[in-house]
Amino acid sequence: MNKNKSIHKGNGLLPFPVIVSASLGDPLAMDIVLSHYEPYIARLSMRTVYDDYGNPHTRVDDDMRRRLETKLIEKVLDFKVA
Repeated sequence: MNKNKSIHKGNGLLPFPVIVSASLGDPLAMDIVLSHYEPYIARLSMRTVYDDYGNPHTRVDDDMRRRLETKLIEKVLDFKVA
C-alpha cells in the first residue's frame, strides 16, 4: 500500500504519463493503475455473507473484485489519448 503514496504527489490523481503508458499496454503502468484503484474496487466488492449460525460477516467478493479489475483494464486499454 505504500506504493500508492510514493506515486501520488498529494492530489490523489494518477500522473498523466502513467495513464498514457497504461493505455498503450505497459504492464507496469497498468499495475500502478490497478494499485491506485484497489481500495475503491475492494469497497465496491464488499458483500455480506452469513455463517452457519446466521451471523453476518462482511468480506470482499473475489469474483466481483476480479470482474471490476478486468473491466478497468479493458477501459484503460480502450482509452484514447489525443
